[in-house]
Amino acid sequence: MFTIEEIKSAHSKVKSGSDFPQYIQDIAKLGVHSYSTFVTDGHSIYCGGDNYMTQTPAKYPLMAIEKNSNKESLADALKIHQAGETDYMTFCRQSAKAGVEKWVVDIERMTCTYYNLVGDPLIVEQIPQP
Repeated sequence: MFTIEEIKSAHSKVKSGSDFPQYIQDIAKLGVHSYSTFVTDGHSIYCGGDNYMTQTPAKYPLMAIEKNSNKESLADALKIHQAGETDYMTFCRQSAKAGVEKWVVDIERMTCTYYNLVGDPLIVEQIPQP
């Protein structure tokens, strides 16, 4: 099964949101089926076959998530991040202000879904091929 070190190595190539599709391809080759990233502290839970799971530690101090989600603000933040105009921390702060609790990447379906605090999906994106 894959390790956090292997995932970190693949992630080290990501410089902006525009690098995301290739990152997904790279971790799929490792055996990752899906993962969830929590905006509150940046930790992620990676899932593979046979119910295998592994988790990263928090990446930054706790961040408050806006209780009232705003789909339009999230869409704007995604657009500029995917164009390579913002870094990861800026995107996380913008996501928190838009009410995003977590995003879930489903590698088999090639989707990334952004959820609010009550578990409602705000945006479901198709992940483009690199």
